[in-house]
Amino acid sequence: MNISQDNKSTLICTVSEIPPLALSLFFSSLPAASLCIFAHSSTLHGISHIFTYERFCVKRCLWLVFFLGSLTFLLYVCVDRIHFYLEYPHVTKLDEVTTPIMTFPAVTFCNLNAFRFSRVTRNDLYHAGELYEIRDMHLVEESVLESLKVKADFHNFKPRPFNMREFYDRTGHDISDMLLSCHFHGTECRAEDFKVVFTRYGKCYTFNAGGDGRPPLITTKGGMGNGLELMLDIQQDEYLPVWGETDETSFEAGVKVQIHSQDEPSFIDQLGFGVAPGFQTFVSCQEQRLIYLPPPWGDCKVTPMESDFFDTYSITACRIDCETRYLVDNCNCRMVHMPGDAPYCTPELYKECADPALDFLVERDNDFCVCETPCNMTRYSKELSFVKIPSKASAKYLAKKYNKSEQYIKENILVLDIFFEALNYETIEQKKAYEVAGLLGDIGGQMGLFIGASILTILEIFDYLYEVMKYKLCRCSDKKHKHNNNNDQGTVLSLDDVKCHVSNFH
Repeated sequence: MNISQDNKSTLICTVSEIPPLALSLFFSSLPAASLCIFAHSSTLHGISHIFTYERFCVKRCLWLVFFLGSLTFLLYVCVDRIHFYLEYPHVTKLDEVTTPIMTFPAVTFCNLNAFRFSRVTRNDLYHAGELYEIRDMHLVEESVLESLKVKADFHNFKPRPFNMREFYDRTGHDISDMLLSCHFHGTECRAEDFKVVFTRYGKCYTFNAGGDGRPPLITTKGGMGNGLELMLDIQQDEYLPVWGETDETSFEAGVKVQIHSQDEPSFIDQLGFGVAPGFQTFVSCQEQRLIYLPPPWGDCKVTPMESDFFDTYSITACRIDCETRYLVDNCNCRMVHMPGDAPYCTPELYKECADPALDFLVERDNDFCVCETPCNMTRYSKELSFVKIPSKASAKYLAKKYNKSEQYIKENILVLDIFFEALNYETIEQKKAYEVAGLLGDIGGQMGLFIGASILTILEIFDYLYEVMKYKLCRCSDKKHKHNNNNDQGTVLSLDDVKCHVSNFH
């Protein structure tokens, strides 16, 4: 007689001791029995105790509860691990690397006074007189007023063409006049070793700028005396007189200094530090190499720089590029320190448009210039210390050497000493805290702990589901075909035959 559908599941659980090959051949066409076959042959722990041949229901129910509980906790842990991975966490690794030689950084300095008063001509006052507006006449010295009256006498004066770039270049402090002494790594350096750059402070100078076929200088020792040592005269006698308090009024005397890499343009008005006359300033540096992760782990910029002015991306290059575009769009001109080929702003545009627009952009408008952090950058940490100069013993000597008064030496001379603390650099690197390998390891470990499964167990489940789906889809078409075959053969597998077959294995 034929095996009924209700007896199929019971039958497989009562013949569990039949060899697996015989079972698979026998039940290949019985979908209800295939779950028991899978339970006894699968590497998934616990499932064979649920689909056992024993009729003790309490034990089977307990195994079912334990299995479902373990499976639930496994799913909870897996969801938690996946959620943690999708947060893309990172950690920061700090390391210190010793090296026999190091590239010395670029050093840019600017006199805090942009224009030398003695170099301002009548033509300059004619075109740029609004830059020297006197608001409090009674506070201006008599000698300054007399000099201004002479220069501001435009009777029978024929103005000549005026250019702001030429004006800044001509009236700015000259390195050959400011530089009293220069040594790098014990070797004397000269004014020709400094490159002229323009910033918001006017005419400035960069030592060890690199480029133009000149490789950056290197140092093979750390400590004082193995870096750059400058003695500068800030020329306070040439400072423009203060004749009123405006946003542009400066009460300081000295130089502004920035230490940066050769690939990064100077941004000294925002990133520089001040050095005062009457002091020797020691600057101990340490190079820091920073490596940031791109999105989604970090927020560094991975796309190349889209600029007509700079080849290498940096925050300062991005900022200068953005400020230049902002002024060209709003004022149809650019400042002297800005790159490009747009016309330079006139003194009127400087006062009415360029300076207010740039100040607004720097102080308030954080949405227009959004500069992302580069994925690789170099910066220099600094420690500053000071000693008073000149000493009483050296004041007379310096006065005679430079043909100045002792008072002039005290008010105008400064010494700047920049060196590496040691021949090593710090690496500050962001690293992925949780990667795909860690995620798979955690999930695999939890699977083994709770249900004793592995990746092959998952493949077994998929294989079983595939067989079930294939049987469901093909059952209708196969039913008629099997019925015809059974009629032709004239034999039907009976329950007695199965029992007889089982008895043969005991």
